[in-house]
Parts: sequence; structure tokens; C-alpha cells
Amino acid sequence: MIRRIVLAGIWVSDQDVALKFYVENLGFELQTDITMETGYRWIEVVPPGGDTALTLAKPYFGQKDVSVGGFTNVVLSCDNIIKTCEELESRGVKFIEKPNIQDWGMMQALFEDPDGNVFVLVERED
Repeated sequence: MIRRIVLAGIWVSDQDVALKFYVENLGFELQTDITMETGYRWIEVVPPGGDTALTLAKPYFGQKDVSVGGFTNVVLSCDNIIKTCEELESRGVKFIEKPNIQDWGMMQALFEDPDGNVFVLVERED
């Protein structure tokens, strides 16, 4: 049986810019950064203490079925959304929706990476 999600892909236009943002601005940890013989670079970052990584991938040469930017459907959680948003904003993270209570009861905020990939941040005790 399936036990967990290990990896989610995020399409980026510049892997160096993306890596810097996810590590320096969001505080993620670099888990993997390899360049294959084909020249394709594979990068994985993970939140501290997390076990699901994000891969920061450029579309393959000629790949037309993907687009960089837009809503990712990736939801990240934190213990204190107000404090986390303030800290991330001080590191240069752009929030497109400030923390607010949703109809379903949780606090939520939306932020974007340098490519315009939009993420949901929720306050949730895991």
C-alpha cells in the first residue's frame, strides 16, 4: 500500500535562482543537487524536519505540456502563521494573500516564488 508522498515537482525557469529562494528565503534544506550525463539537473529541497521534498525542475528540452508559474496545489504548514509570514516577508518572500481565516476554519496565506509559483501556507498542528 502507498504510505506517503515523497516528492512533489515544481517547474522553475532558473534552478540557481529557485534554489537560492527555497534555501535562503524559505529556509528549506538542500537534499539533492546532481547534474546527469545528459546535462539535466535534479534538485530536491525539503523543509527542516520534513520528509516530503520539492524538486526544482526545468522542463525537459522540447517539453510542451508544462508551464512555469501559477497555482501549485502544494500546501505547506506551520505552527504560527502570523509569525511565520512576518519572518518570511523579512526574508523577501512575497505574499499575495495575507493570513486570514478560511470558511473551513483554518488560517491561510498565499505566497509565490520568483517564477510566480503560488503556494498555500496554513497554520496547522501536525
